[in-house]
Amino acid sequence: MIIREKDNWLRLLFVWHGSVLPQILPRLLALLLLSVAVVVGHGQLFHYKIPLNASAFTLFGITLAIFLGFYNNASYDRFWEGRKQWGALLNTTRSLARQAITQSGQPTGAPATAHFVRLLIAFTYALKHQLRHTDAAADLARLLPAPLAQAVQGATFKPVLLLLELGRWVQQRKAAEELDSNTQLAFDHNFNQLSDIVGGCERLAGTPIPYTYSVMLHRTTYLYCFLLPFGLVDSIGWMTPLIVVFVGYTFMALDAIVREIEEPFGTGPNDLALNTMSHMIESTLLEMLGEPAPAAPQRKSRYVFD
Repeated sequence: MIIREKDNWLRLLFVWHGSVLPQILPRLLALLLLSVAVVVGHGQLFHYKIPLNASAFTLFGITLAIFLGFYNNASYDRFWEGRKQWGALLNTTRSLARQAITQSGQPTGAPATAHFVRLLIAFTYALKHQLRHTDAAADLARLLPAPLAQAVQGATFKPVLLLLELGRWVQQRKAAEELDSNTQLAFDHNFNQLSDIVGGCERLAGTPIPYTYSVMLHRTTYLYCFLLPFGLVDSIGWMTPLIVVFVGYTFMALDAIVREIEEPFGTGPNDLALNTMSHMIESTLLEMLGEPAPAAPQRKSRYVFD
């Protein structure tokens, strides 16, 4: 995820890192070359005049902009929903850590409390790895006892197995009469919230925007941009390459942006910074436990948080 300070209006015009311009620049250059060729050929292709004018592109462009707007809204809703789920994860793990530290009947610094907090941290990393389809073995090994880490590593849905282990921890405290029924219900309420968060993230990761919808808009965008020079050449002449590239940048950039953010848990520069958020959750829970926080994950660059 790219996070940087907002520049003034002039510097913002020339921002390179953090925009999608590097990604679409080859396509814009191809569009520029085509536009120049169309102007030189006076809108002809293989000695045949292309009978297009700006009026058709005006009507078609408005329709395309509306559909791209809908696509953008749908993609951003998915991105924002993913961010809300991870914000809820931060709040719920803090609440559970506080309950374990202050309401579980354990003395300050008890190993059982530290184990519970590390289960919460392992749950966070297991969810991150499940959403990104990466290997959770290293994080599980450093946070959990070896037998438990091996058992969780062999599971398909690792966060759910860790949630079960968290429930067993509370069950053991209740059996030892260290928790009353009301406190057990408070724990169970937060466990249900963790389960909802896992389900919500799995829904976002497993139900993308319909593929045919994405393909249709992608094809339409590029067909519009590469036909546009033929519709403008007769009316604006040598201004055609400039206007076509500007319009192409608008549509192609929007198409590239929505294709990035529709999968919020990926590893692209505009996806959610799950590594950074997982580290933040680990740091705040260890601070509540009175232990030092681990070193922050290394960034890909100055402004990119992954």
